[in-house]
Amino acid sequence: YFQRYYITNNLSMAETPRIDGRIDLDKPRWLQDSYLGRAKHFFSVTDPRNVLLSGRQLDGAKELLKLYRERKESAGTTDEQVFAAKKMYESAFHPETQQKMFLPGRMSFQVPGNMTITGFMMTYYRTTPAVLFWQWVNQSFNAVVNYTNRSGKSDIPESLLLKSYLAATTCAVGVAVGLNKATVKLPPIVGRFVPFAAVASANCVNIPMMRQSELLNGIDVLNENGEVVGQSQAAARSAIVQVVFSRILMATPGMGLIPVVMNTLETKTKVFKGRAWLAAPLQVGLLGFVLTFATPLACAVFEQNSSISVKNVEQSIRDKLAESGSEAKFLTFNKGL
Repeated sequence: YFQRYYITNNLSMAETPRIDGRIDLDKPRWLQDSYLGRAKHFFSVTDPRNVLLSGRQLDGAKELLKLYRERKESAGTTDEQVFAAKKMYESAFHPETQQKMFLPGRMSFQVPGNMTITGFMMTYYRTTPAVLFWQWVNQSFNAVVNYTNRSGKSDIPESLLLKSYLAATTCAVGVAVGLNKATVKLPPIVGRFVPFAAVASANCVNIPMMRQSELLNGIDVLNENGEVVGQSQAAARSAIVQVVFSRILMATPGMGLIPVVMNTLETKTKVFKGRAWLAAPLQVGLLGFVLTFATPLACAVFEQNSSISVKNVEQSIRDKLAESGSEAKFLTFNKGL
């Protein structure tokens, strides 16, 4: 079933160099030094079809990769079968703990999860009870995603998760309720953008709070040989800014354009006349289409392993590099998602 599940297209793309002619299972299929390569990688990771995979298929993919790593795969196993198994495995198993992740927290669930929640959030935004409920649902979903994708080496304390969840929910609800009251006398289309403002504000609170230990202690920065040379708070700040920007960018096409479409249909046509119920499924469907592309394209804006100038890191790290005789001008770090 691996062959049937995933067949790549013929688009020319530089693949990651092989090791002794074999696929490097520890790296993405496509080189990540170009936007197109990163986009292809994230289209694979966020593919919503992965949600439909059975436990048997996922376990089979894990077993095939184990055999391939040990050079014990069945004779006749093709590269496409290995790449298909790799795609399945990466969609469902934690990269560090190798444990199967909770389904709603997987990256492949981002499109179906977000399209449903955001669609209803953008439909029922006019009343305070509806705002409270859907903003709470959205932040609960975000908490599940953050917990599921937490670092396996440095676990996120439950107290920090709770504080982040409460802060983001309070921020989102406060912004939504406040803007609803502030825009009550403005044209109706203005009110349609309130959910977007609430989501963007919550991201600016939630992500830094979830990663506050990184801001305080720094994150690993590596030299050109992949060796850790220290923990940098400056790199942590850069990583978090990039992630917040990507998350907001991910939401922008759907939450920025669809309100215009819905307002036009409501004011210029008779689509919803006698069919008010149609608004929610229509917005969910439009969001599903948009998020299928917006999610991977936004994730690909920055390289997963970003770089920072040596001039911008802490003096202690610069001193350590000088003592070792290193002439590196840039260091790299994993920015997270």
